[in-house]
Amino acid sequence: MIAVISSLSYLFHSTIEDEAEADAKPLLFFSRVLDLDRRNHHEAAVMAATPDLLFRLRNSFYLGAYQAAINSSDIPNLPADDALERDVLVHRSYIALGSYQLVINEIDSSAPTALQAVKLLALYLSENKEAAISSLQEWLSHAEISNNPILRLIAGTIYMYEQDYNEALKHTNSGGSMELHALNVQIFIKMHRSDYAEKQLKIMQQIDEDHTLTQLANAWLDLAMGGSKVQEAYLIFQDFSEKYQMTGTILNGKAVCCMHMNRFDEAESLLLEALNKDAKDAETLANLAVCSLHLGKPSSRYLNQLKLSHPDHMLVRCLASAEDNFDRAVQSIA
Repeated sequence: MIAVISSLSYLFHSTIEDEAEADAKPLLFFSRVLDLDRRNHHEAAVMAATPDLLFRLRNSFYLGAYQAAINSSDIPNLPADDALERDVLVHRSYIALGSYQLVINEIDSSAPTALQAVKLLALYLSENKEAAISSLQEWLSHAEISNNPILRLIAGTIYMYEQDYNEALKHTNSGGSMELHALNVQIFIKMHRSDYAEKQLKIMQQIDEDHTLTQLANAWLDLAMGGSKVQEAYLIFQDFSEKYQMTGTILNGKAVCCMHMNRFDEAESLLLEALNKDAKDAETLANLAVCSLHLGKPSSRYLNQLKLSHPDHMLVRCLASAEDNFDRAVQSIA
Protein backbone atom coordinates (compact mmCIF):
# COMPACT_ATOMS: atom_id res chain seq x y z
CA MET A 1 0.00 0.00 0.00
CA ILE A 2 1.48 3.50 -0.45
CA ALA A 3 0.04 4.27 2.16
CA VAL A 4 -0.59 1.77 0.34
CA ILE A 5 1.16 -0.62 2.44
CA SER A 6 3.07 -2.91 0.11
CA SER A 7 6.30 -2.84 -1.71
CA LEU A 8 7.65 -6.11 -2.98
CA SER A 9 11.03 -5.91 -4.62
CA TYR A 10 13.32 -8.90 -4.95
CA LEU A 11 16.42 -6.81 -4.33
CA PHE A 12 14.92 -5.34 -1.18
CA HIS A 13 14.45 -8.75 0.31
CA SER A 14 17.67 -10.37 -0.81
CA THR A 15 20.71 -8.42 -1.99
CA ILE A 16 20.51 -4.66 -1.44
CA GLU A 17 21.15 -3.48 2.09
CA ASP A 18 21.32 0.24 1.58
CA GLU A 19 19.36 0.70 4.79
CA ALA A 20 21.54 -1.60 6.89
CA GLU A 21 22.85 1.31 8.90
CA ALA A 22 19.43 1.46 10.53
CA ASP A 23 20.47 -1.61 12.54
CA ALA A 24 22.75 0.58 14.61
CA LYS A 25 20.07 3.11 15.51
CA PRO A 26 18.66 2.89 19.02
CA LEU A 27 15.21 1.35 19.13
CA LEU A 28 13.64 4.12 21.15
CA PHE A 29 9.93 3.75 20.58
CA PHE A 30 9.16 0.05 20.48
CA SER A 31 8.04 -0.98 23.95
CA ARG A 32 4.44 0.06 23.42
CA VAL A 33 4.28 -1.99 20.22
CA LEU A 34 3.97 -5.13 22.27
CA ASP A 35 0.92 -3.97 24.25
CA LEU A 36 -2.22 -5.39 22.65
CA ASP A 37 -4.73 -2.59 22.30
CA ARG A 38 -8.02 -3.52 23.96
CA ARG A 39 -9.82 -1.18 21.64
CA ASN A 40 -8.82 -3.39 18.72
CA HIS A 41 -10.52 -6.37 20.33
CA HIS A 42 -13.63 -4.30 20.90
CA GLU A 43 -13.64 -3.11 17.28
CA ALA A 44 -13.19 -6.67 16.04
CA ALA A 45 -16.14 -7.84 18.13
CA VAL A 46 -18.34 -5.04 16.84
CA MET A 47 -17.36 -5.74 13.24
CA ALA A 48 -18.12 -9.43 13.68
CA ALA A 49 -21.62 -8.59 14.92
CA THR A 50 -22.52 -6.16 12.12
CA PRO A 51 -22.16 -6.32 8.32
CA ASP A 52 -18.95 -4.76 7.03
CA LEU A 53 -20.23 -2.52 4.25
CA LEU A 54 -16.72 -1.51 3.22
CA PHE A 55 -15.14 -4.97 3.13
CA ARG A 56 -15.01 -5.24 -0.67
CA LEU A 57 -13.65 -1.73 -1.15
CA ARG A 58 -11.11 -2.10 1.64
CA ASN A 59 -9.94 -5.51 0.50
CA SER A 60 -9.53 -4.33 -3.10
CA PHE A 61 -7.36 -1.48 -1.87
CA TYR A 62 -5.17 -3.73 0.30
CA LEU A 63 -4.53 -6.11 -2.61
CA GLY A 64 -3.76 -3.40 -5.15
CA ALA A 65 -7.02 -3.45 -7.13
CA TYR A 66 -7.26 0.32 -6.95
CA GLN A 67 -9.64 0.94 -9.83
CA ALA A 68 -11.91 -1.81 -8.54
CA ALA A 69 -11.89 -0.09 -5.13
CA ILE A 70 -12.93 3.17 -6.76
CA ASN A 71 -15.60 1.45 -8.85
CA SER A 72 -17.12 -0.25 -5.79
CA SER A 73 -17.27 2.90 -3.68
CA ASP A 74 -20.84 3.92 -4.53
CA ILE A 75 -22.40 2.47 -1.39
CA PRO A 76 -25.74 4.01 -0.31
CA ASN A 77 -26.80 4.92 3.22
CA LEU A 78 -23.37 4.69 4.84
CA PRO A 79 -23.03 5.95 8.42
CA ALA A 80 -20.89 9.08 8.69
CA ASP A 81 -17.77 7.26 9.93
CA ASP A 82 -17.99 4.67 7.15
CA ALA A 83 -18.56 7.39 4.57
CA LEU A 84 -15.38 9.13 5.71
CA GLU A 85 -13.41 5.89 5.58
CA ARG A 86 -14.82 5.26 2.09
CA ASP A 87 -13.67 8.69 0.93
CA VAL A 88 -10.21 8.15 2.43
CA LEU A 89 -9.82 4.80 0.66
CA VAL A 90 -11.03 6.19 -2.66
CA HIS A 91 -8.60 9.10 -2.58
CA ARG A 92 -5.75 6.83 -1.51
CA SER A 93 -6.64 4.59 -4.46
CA TYR A 94 -6.32 7.57 -6.79
CA ILE A 95 -2.93 8.30 -5.22
CA ALA A 96 -1.86 4.72 -5.84
CA LEU A 97 -2.86 5.17 -9.50
CA GLY A 98 -0.71 8.30 -9.70
CA SER A 99 -3.60 10.81 -9.82
CA TYR A 100 -2.02 13.12 -7.26
CA GLN A 101 -3.39 16.37 -8.64
CA LEU A 102 -6.95 15.04 -8.68
CA VAL A 103 -6.70 14.34 -4.95
CA ILE A 104 -5.10 17.73 -4.26
CA ASN A 105 -7.88 19.49 -6.17
CA GLU A 106 -10.77 17.55 -4.64
CA ILE A 107 -9.82 17.87 -0.96
CA ASP A 108 -10.29 21.43 0.27
CA SER A 109 -9.38 23.07 3.55
CA SER A 110 -12.77 22.30 5.11
CA ALA A 111 -12.33 18.53 4.78
CA PRO A 112 -11.90 16.34 7.90
CA THR A 113 -8.43 15.69 9.28
CA ALA A 114 -8.24 12.21 7.75
CA LEU A 115 -8.79 13.55 4.23
CA GLN A 116 -6.41 16.46 4.82
CA ALA A 117 -3.76 13.88 5.77
CA VAL A 118 -4.37 11.99 2.52
CA LYS A 119 -3.95 15.27 0.64
CA LEU A 120 -0.55 15.70 2.33
CA LEU A 121 0.52 12.33 0.96
CA ALA A 122 -0.55 13.40 -2.54
CA LEU A 123 1.45 16.62 -2.14
CA TYR A 124 4.49 14.69 -0.94
CA LEU A 125 4.38 12.24 -3.84
CA SER A 126 3.84 15.04 -6.36
CA GLU A 127 7.31 16.34 -5.46
CA ASN A 128 6.11 18.99 -2.99
CA LYS A 129 8.03 17.15 -0.30
CA GLU A 130 9.27 20.04 1.80
CA ALA A 131 5.86 21.69 1.96
CA ALA A 132 4.16 18.40 2.78
CA ILE A 133 6.59 17.52 5.57
CA SER A 134 6.38 21.03 7.01
CA SER A 135 2.57 20.86 7.13
CA LEU A 136 2.72 17.34 8.55
CA GLN A 137 5.00 18.41 11.39
CA GLU A 138 2.72 21.33 12.19
CA TRP A 139 -0.36 19.10 12.37
CA LEU A 140 1.41 16.49 14.49
CA SER A 141 2.24 19.23 17.00
CA HIS A 142 -1.47 19.84 17.69
CA ALA A 143 -2.65 17.52 20.45
CA GLU A 144 -6.28 17.65 19.32
CA ILE A 145 -5.56 16.02 15.94
CA SER A 146 -2.15 14.37 16.30
CA ASN A 147 -3.67 11.05 17.40
CA ASN A 148 -5.92 10.72 14.35
CA PRO A 149 -5.14 7.20 13.02
CA ILE A 150 -5.08 8.25 9.35
CA LEU A 151 -2.79 11.20 10.11
CA ARG A 152 -0.48 8.86 12.01
CA LEU A 153 -0.62 6.36 9.15
CA ILE A 154 0.31 9.02 6.60
CA ALA A 155 3.05 10.34 8.90
CA GLY A 156 4.50 6.85 9.22
CA THR A 157 4.32 6.33 5.48
CA ILE A 158 6.01 9.62 4.61
CA TYR A 159 8.79 9.16 7.17
CA MET A 160 9.29 5.60 5.93
CA TYR A 161 9.76 6.99 2.42
CA GLU A 162 12.26 9.41 3.95
CA GLN A 163 14.03 6.42 5.57
CA ASP A 164 13.61 8.07 8.97
CA TYR A 165 12.30 4.93 10.63
CA ASN A 166 12.55 6.04 14.24
CA GLU A 167 10.49 9.14 13.44
CA ALA A 168 7.96 6.97 11.60
CA LEU A 169 7.60 4.69 14.61
CA LYS A 170 6.94 7.65 16.91
CA HIS A 171 3.59 7.95 15.17
CA THR A 172 2.76 4.33 14.30
CA ASN A 173 4.05 2.14 17.11
CA SER A 174 1.05 2.51 19.40
CA GLY A 175 -1.17 0.89 16.77
CA GLY A 176 -4.90 1.52 16.79
CA SER A 177 -5.74 0.03 13.40
CA MET A 178 -4.72 -2.98 11.35
CA GLU A 179 -3.10 -0.70 8.79
CA LEU A 180 -0.89 0.87 11.44
CA HIS A 181 0.17 -2.56 12.68
CA ALA A 182 0.91 -3.66 9.11
CA LEU A 183 2.94 -0.52 8.48
CA ASN A 184 4.93 -1.27 11.62
CA VAL A 185 5.77 -4.69 10.19
CA GLN A 186 7.08 -3.05 7.02
CA ILE A 187 9.13 -0.50 8.95
CA PHE A 188 10.74 -3.14 11.15
CA ILE A 189 11.59 -5.24 8.09
CA LYS A 190 13.23 -2.22 6.46
CA MET A 191 15.24 -1.77 9.66
CA HIS A 192 16.32 -5.43 9.41
CA ARG A 193 14.57 -6.13 12.71
CA SER A 194 12.59 -9.25 11.91
CA ASP A 195 12.30 -9.96 15.63
CA TYR A 196 10.21 -6.84 16.20
CA ALA A 197 8.28 -7.42 12.99
CA GLU A 198 7.39 -10.89 14.22
CA LYS A 199 6.11 -9.54 17.52
CA GLN A 200 4.00 -7.01 15.66
CA LEU A 201 2.62 -9.75 13.40
CA LYS A 202 1.60 -11.76 16.48
CA ILE A 203 -0.44 -8.77 17.66
CA MET A 204 -2.23 -8.72 14.30
CA GLN A 205 -2.85 -12.46 14.48
CA GLN A 206 -4.40 -12.12 17.92
CA ILE A 207 -6.73 -9.41 16.60
CA ASP A 208 -7.69 -11.25 13.37
CA GLU A 209 -5.43 -13.92 11.92
CA ASP A 210 -7.54 -14.15 8.74
CA HIS A 211 -7.48 -10.43 7.99
CA THR A 212 -6.02 -9.62 4.57
CA LEU A 213 -3.43 -7.31 6.10
CA THR A 214 -2.41 -9.98 8.61
CA GLN A 215 -1.85 -12.42 5.77
CA LEU A 216 0.08 -9.83 3.74
CA ALA A 217 2.25 -8.93 6.74
CA ASN A 218 2.88 -12.64 7.30
CA ALA A 219 4.04 -12.99 3.69
CA TRP A 220 6.30 -9.92 3.91
CA LEU A 221 7.95 -11.30 7.04
CA ASP A 222 8.32 -14.79 5.56
CA LEU A 223 10.13 -13.28 2.57
CA ALA A 224 12.39 -11.23 4.82
CA MET A 225 13.30 -14.30 6.85
CA GLY A 226 13.92 -16.42 3.75
CA GLY A 227 14.71 -20.12 3.68
CA SER A 228 11.75 -22.45 4.07
CA LYS A 229 9.56 -19.45 4.96
CA VAL A 230 9.53 -18.39 1.30
CA GLN A 231 7.31 -21.32 0.36
CA GLU A 232 4.84 -20.25 3.06
CA ALA A 233 4.78 -16.74 1.62
CA TYR A 234 4.14 -18.17 -1.85
CA LEU A 235 1.16 -20.12 -0.54
CA ILE A 236 -0.33 -16.93 0.92
CA PHE A 237 -0.10 -15.13 -2.42
CA GLN A 238 -1.39 -18.22 -4.20
CA ASP A 239 -4.40 -18.24 -1.89
CA PHE A 240 -5.04 -14.59 -2.69
CA SER A 241 -4.85 -15.31 -6.41
CA GLU A 242 -7.49 -18.02 -6.05
CA LYS A 243 -9.87 -15.93 -3.93
CA TYR A 244 -9.62 -12.47 -5.41
CA GLN A 245 -9.01 -10.52 -8.59
CA MET A 246 -5.43 -10.96 -9.80
CA THR A 247 -3.52 -7.74 -9.23
CA GLY A 248 0.00 -6.45 -9.66
CA THR A 249 0.51 -6.75 -5.89
CA ILE A 250 -0.38 -10.45 -5.91
CA LEU A 251 1.59 -11.17 -9.08
CA ASN A 252 4.69 -9.40 -7.76
CA GLY A 253 4.34 -11.24 -4.47
CA LYS A 254 4.29 -14.61 -6.20
CA ALA A 255 7.13 -13.57 -8.51
CA VAL A 256 9.39 -12.47 -5.65
CA CYS A 257 8.77 -15.83 -3.97
CA CYS A 258 9.65 -17.64 -7.19
CA MET A 259 12.88 -15.66 -7.55
CA HIS A 260 13.87 -16.57 -4.00
CA MET A 261 13.27 -20.21 -4.95
CA ASN A 262 15.34 -19.85 -8.15
CA ARG A 263 12.27 -20.28 -10.36
CA PHE A 264 13.10 -17.33 -12.58
CA ASP A 265 11.20 -18.49 -15.67
CA GLU A 266 7.98 -18.68 -13.65
CA ALA A 267 8.76 -15.34 -12.03
CA GLU A 268 9.23 -13.71 -15.43
CA SER A 269 5.84 -14.96 -16.64
CA LEU A 270 4.14 -13.56 -13.55
CA LEU A 271 5.90 -10.22 -13.90
CA LEU A 272 5.04 -9.88 -17.58
CA GLU A 273 1.41 -10.48 -16.64
CA ALA A 274 1.74 -7.74 -14.03
CA LEU A 275 3.33 -5.45 -16.62
CA ASN A 276 0.30 -5.95 -18.86
CA LYS A 277 -1.86 -4.63 -16.02
CA ASP A 278 0.31 -1.56 -15.36
CA ALA A 279 3.23 -0.79 -17.65
CA LYS A 280 4.64 1.83 -15.27
CA ASP A 281 4.42 -0.03 -11.96
CA ALA A 282 7.70 0.52 -10.12
CA GLU A 283 7.99 -2.85 -8.39
CA THR A 284 7.12 -4.75 -11.56
CA LEU A 285 9.81 -2.92 -13.53
CA ALA A 286 12.40 -3.36 -10.76
CA ASN A 287 11.64 -7.05 -10.37
CA LEU A 288 11.69 -7.61 -14.14
CA ALA A 289 15.11 -5.96 -14.36
CA VAL A 290 16.50 -8.28 -11.69
CA CYS A 291 14.75 -11.34 -13.09
CA SER A 292 16.10 -10.62 -16.57
CA LEU A 293 19.65 -10.42 -15.23
CA HIS A 294 19.28 -13.84 -13.60
CA LEU A 295 17.94 -15.26 -16.87
CA GLY A 296 20.81 -13.75 -18.86
CA LYS A 297 18.45 -11.42 -20.72
CA PRO A 298 18.80 -7.66 -21.37
CA SER A 299 17.44 -5.56 -18.53
CA SER A 300 18.22 -2.06 -19.77
CA ARG A 301 14.73 -1.39 -21.11
CA TYR A 302 13.11 -2.08 -17.73
CA LEU A 303 15.77 -0.06 -15.93
CA ASN A 304 15.33 2.89 -18.29
CA GLN A 305 11.56 2.78 -17.82
CA LEU A 306 12.07 2.71 -14.06
CA LYS A 307 14.43 5.69 -14.17
CA LEU A 308 11.98 7.70 -16.25
CA SER A 309 8.83 6.83 -14.30
CA HIS A 310 10.25 6.48 -10.78
CA PRO A 311 13.59 8.32 -10.47
CA ASP A 312 13.52 8.04 -6.66
CA HIS A 313 13.04 4.26 -6.60
CA MET A 314 15.46 2.38 -4.36
CA LEU A 315 16.95 0.39 -7.26
CA VAL A 316 17.56 3.58 -9.27
CA ARG A 317 19.25 5.23 -6.30
CA CYS A 318 21.40 2.17 -5.66
CA LEU A 319 22.48 1.97 -9.30
CA ALA A 320 23.33 5.67 -9.32
CA SER A 321 25.36 5.26 -6.13
CA ALA A 322 27.20 2.24 -7.56
CA GLU A 323 27.99 4.15 -10.76
CA ASP A 324 29.34 7.10 -8.77
CA ASN A 325 31.50 4.80 -6.64
CA PHE A 326 32.84 3.11 -9.75
CA ASP A 327 33.68 6.45 -11.40
CA ARG A 328 35.51 7.61 -8.27
CA ALA A 329 37.44 4.34 -8.11
CA VAL A 330 38.49 4.71 -11.75
CA GLN A 331 39.60 8.30 -11.20
CA SER A 332 41.63 7.33 -8.14
CA ILE A 333 43.78 4.91 -10.15
CA ALA A 334 43.89 6.84 -13.43
